[in-house]
Amino acid sequence: MNSLKSFTIPTVGAVAPADTERAVAVITLAFSADPVTRWTYPEPAQYLALFPVLVRAFGGGAFSEGTARHVENYAGAALWLPPGKEPDDAAMEASLPPGREGEFAPVFEAMASYHPQEPHWYLPLIGVDPARHRNGYGAALLQDTLRRCDQDHVAAYLESTNPANITLYQRHGFELLGTIQVGSAPPLFPMLRPARRRIGPLLPRLPAASHAASAPRQTFNFRARTSA
Repeated sequence: MNSLKSFTIPTVGAVAPADTERAVAVITLAFSADPVTRWTYPEPAQYLALFPVLVRAFGGGAFSEGTARHVENYAGAALWLPPGKEPDDAAMEASLPPGREGEFAPVFEAMASYHPQEPHWYLPLIGVDPARHRNGYGAALLQDTLRRCDQDHVAAYLESTNPANITLYQRHGFELLGTIQVGSAPPLFPMLRPARRRIGPLLPRLPAASHAASAPRQTFNFRARTSA
């Protein structure tokens, strides 16, 4: 039974408009222990009140574009923004805790220098319910849209806010561009997956990647607007 489960490929599908809140909720769960996210929202009540607002502002374009994806009945979700689609800057700024602009601004500036200028798919947020870790769900969410990137021969970009997830992204073709460490903020890791025409042997490697796939790695952008 367990051996069969280890070879089962998780089912990934589009987030239906009626299920937007389910996707926001699972991402909120996934980021609850993320280093950068909790540096931004250190108080639990503040996190629960403001982070869902950030999710909608940061990755909400994926809902309107039909590019938000979920895995296994909302055990996890990924908010992919297609080329040319941008987060809502004003709404993101409004979702940040007030009075800390001096801490956030230098991080924004550092992140802006890494964001690619070429057409690319952008993954601002991806996360798996902590109760559903170690099932390969994060890897499945990555592979699902990376196939489309390869079909279109387009790059993909993300910022990892958890160093534990870097190897997962590297297994899926992302390259580490550098490390952003500013002031008291935890490090962020911009990663680019260059354009290619095929993924290669990702699906056979899904079980091996599953141990890291579900960490709340996700991306929390600190470009000229805000964080997995």
